[in-house]
Amino acid sequence: MTNDLARWQFATTSIYHFLFVPVTIGLAFLVAILQTAWHRNGNPEYRRVTRFFGTLLLINIAVGVVTGIVQEFEFGMNWSSYSRFVGDVFGGPLAMEGLAAFFLESTFLGLWLFGWDRLPKRVHLACIWLVAIGAMLSAAFIMAANSWMQHPVGYVLNSSGQPVLNDIGALFTNPTFTWSYVHVLLASLITGALVMLSVSAWHLRKERAVEAFRHTASVSLAVLIPTILLTMFVGSELGVVETKYQPMKIAAAEGQWNTCQPCSFSLFQIGGGNNDQTPSQIIEIPHLLSLLATNSWNGKVVGLNQLQAQYVKQYGPGNYVPDVFIQYWSMRIMAYLASLVVLLALWGGWLMHRGSLVRSKLFLRLSVWAVVTPFLMNTAGWMLTENGRQPWIVQGLMKTATANSPSVTSTDIWISLIVFVLIHLALGAADLWLMLRYSRKELGQEDEHAGEPSEPGAAAVPVLTY
Repeated sequence: MTNDLARWQFATTSIYHFLFVPVTIGLAFLVAILQTAWHRNGNPEYRRVTRFFGTLLLINIAVGVVTGIVQEFEFGMNWSSYSRFVGDVFGGPLAMEGLAAFFLESTFLGLWLFGWDRLPKRVHLACIWLVAIGAMLSAAFIMAANSWMQHPVGYVLNSSGQPVLNDIGALFTNPTFTWSYVHVLLASLITGALVMLSVSAWHLRKERAVEAFRHTASVSLAVLIPTILLTMFVGSELGVVETKYQPMKIAAAEGQWNTCQPCSFSLFQIGGGNNDQTPSQIIEIPHLLSLLATNSWNGKVVGLNQLQAQYVKQYGPGNYVPDVFIQYWSMRIMAYLASLVVLLALWGGWLMHRGSLVRSKLFLRLSVWAVVTPFLMNTAGWMLTENGRQPWIVQGLMKTATANSPSVTSTDIWISLIVFVLIHLALGAADLWLMLRYSRKELGQEDEHAGEPSEPGAAAVPVLTY
């Protein structure tokens, strides 16, 4: 019971935190692009939209950082056995994330925020790019640690049976890390692009600052089209890597109970789950699962039953099959929504090419609501990754059932779980209200001399003004 509650608490915090991370990475990159465009062409419209979307970025960072800090405390509070077990491996990348990436991001975010019209334009532009780089580096270190949990590399076991990192290079060349990190970055760019496209479409529908938001809609589509296509390729290759190192995860994602060769992919099924090995498969596509899982037309996918028998021999008695229902539908929610985003992006690109983007009311209306899709895709992808590793918290080395804190009671976790959920709901409501309020504000007007550092002796703008 205690272990399950600890899992629920960490899951709610992780999912909530991961709503903000992709927005931060994606919007930081897109805001940097907008400011670069203003720096190069001097068009004041680009300065206005840079500050406009910069405000949304700041709101997201302010709320999102809190949940990341809570996660680190939960490692020590609810998962002390796990923390002691992986401490000699996780210490390196987590320290790098805090001391290098997070400080880089937060320091230059402050300089960018308060440096408008004070710093030289090139220096100020460099600040926002360093913010974007810091956000990406932060994700790299976190994903390196998480990927080690999926596929442990670069370690030796000490006399106490605990892993000790002895090759940090292996940590950052772990094939699970390289593919999953690229996948996260691309998903973040998709999230940022769809947020920008949604806000731009809303203003275009209202015919407010049409020229400015036409620019931002075009920028978001220019990023979205190649990114979503590349993401589907990278996701497919990540599946091949996971078939090699975590075959149980892939077999569960396809509801494949028995070994097949070649293997069909079911678009939909009725029933299924850990207690139903014979669901009704709807529309099976021959050979597609073989291609997705092995990059081979007639590739072999080992079934859940065979893997279960193999793991019992290798690791001892136990149930090694994750929640098949969650795996199966998480994969399809992610894949099917991504397909819809591809269609929307290509449609937008075609309208942009014809010069009729602003006049397409249907496209603009759908684009406003499309902002929901990346959050659903990211959550489904995270559940696919983390649920698929169960019952392991570190693949092949430590089970989740033995990783929690033995001294923490169910009552303790119930209290903190309820408190955290209430706080998350309050913060989420505040974030949503702020994002909606500021995304619907009129685009601010800029002074004709904006962007130039103040002359000595000139009246200064109050430092807290933004």
